[in-house]
Amino acid sequence: MATKETKSGEKGAKGAQTAKSGKSGKGGKGGEKGSSMIPTSHQGAALPVLPPRLREYYAKTVRPRLAAQFGLTNTHQVPQLEKIVLNVGMGEAIKTPKVLDAVVDELAVISGQKPVRKKAKKSIANFGLREGQEIGVCVTLRGVRMWEFMDRFVQTALPRVRDFRGLSTRSFDGRGNYSMGVKEQMIFPEINYDQVEQIHGMDITFVTTTDKDDQALALLRELGMPFRGDEKPIVVKH
Repeated sequence: MATKETKSGEKGAKGAQTAKSGKSGKGGKGGEKGSSMIPTSHQGAALPVLPPRLREYYAKTVRPRLAAQFGLTNTHQVPQLEKIVLNVGMGEAIKTPKVLDAVVDELAVISGQKPVRKKAKKSIANFGLREGQEIGVCVTLRGVRMWEFMDRFVQTALPRVRDFRGLSTRSFDGRGNYSMGVKEQMIFPEINYDQVEQIHGMDITFVTTTDKDDQALALLRELGMPFRGDEKPIVVKH
């Protein structure tokens, strides 16, 4: 009896080992087959990315024009666009903090970049504002996203402004930066009107590498910003 039990136990152990090895063998074959089905040409293949159209236009056309206009011999002295800042302030967020969620989503769609929530630096009792409370949204664009936004803003968004008669040249800060306000986010084609919960405006600041307003004006004009020609920028004297 003991001999029979021993033999049956050995058979059961061998069967279990065979079944286990059989499963692992199938899994191994399946894994090898699955990996071999992926073409090697698609494993980490980098697709060519086209450079922004406006950046190429600046390098080939705008920069030589500005150098000739202002007599600049060093290419590093030629003004260029450094960054674009989009800022949305929401006073309603003091009582209804959830309104910022929709603004964050909309600004992310417009800019193609995740925005940052801005917090109050100090408390103001008269407005019911507490220090650290979220009251706005901001995003800073540089590089490729900056050039792509600039192109879309000039070519698509500005022409959608109602009764648009050109941009004022009186919004320079005396240090080569230009700020403007947009009354509603609906001018951007990325925004779906049916999904908008609340219409709001935003401030847009174009920061350049020059500290002279006349050079910044010439740069933005060459990049397509439609300024009114009868005004002159205000130069702040220090």
